[in-house]
Amino acid sequence: MKVAVINEISAKEKNPDIMNALKKAGVTAVNAGMCSGENAIELTYIHTGLMAAILLNLGAVDMTVGGCGTGEGFLISSMQYPNVFCGLISEPLDAWLFSQINAGNCISLALNKGYGWAGNLTLEYIFEKLFKDVSGRGFPVERSVSQAESRERLKNISRIAHQSMENILSNIEKALVERIFTHQPFVELVKGECRNKELQQYILANFVKV
Repeated sequence: MKVAVINEISAKEKNPDIMNALKKAGVTAVNAGMCSGENAIELTYIHTGLMAAILLNLGAVDMTVGGCGTGEGFLISSMQYPNVFCGLISEPLDAWLFSQINAGNCISLALNKGYGWAGNLTLEYIFEKLFKDVSGRGFPVERSVSQAESRERLKNISRIAHQSMENILSNIEKALVERIFTHQPFVELVKGECRNKELQQYILANFVKV
């Protein structure tokens, strides 16, 4: 399981907590957003939502972990794009149910609101439950078939309702696209091993400076 962590500006100080919690969960985590103490360009949840969509559609990672002050902004931003199935996770039970019922590929965390004493432990417990069991098994068990059918229907709806990532990147605000492709940790993932070679070649040819 390869996970990209994509912090935006308001939550960049929580980045070490997220990375440490994922390490304890036993997954391969890669920083692709803003880090604590970094003096790079600012990334808002508008940027990080697009970045999550690109990485997931490329098949560069299996899951993205993002968030913002409340978690709502990143959730809404990332869900504007095809093949992104994001859940707002506030507590460990949310994480486990999201894994079992929705089997999504993106989670959004509230990283300022309610993030107080022992907030780092809450993250550890969330990731422990998120990755505890094989995703998509269903809950309760007798609902597993129906839930799997619903996930497939939702994937089909996503394909119908959205433009391709190539069209989106060609028509979206130019300044937005330019900014994310100057963030080197993200660019390195885009240039690395990806399952969607066609999309990768398009991005490298049009947006990434050699």
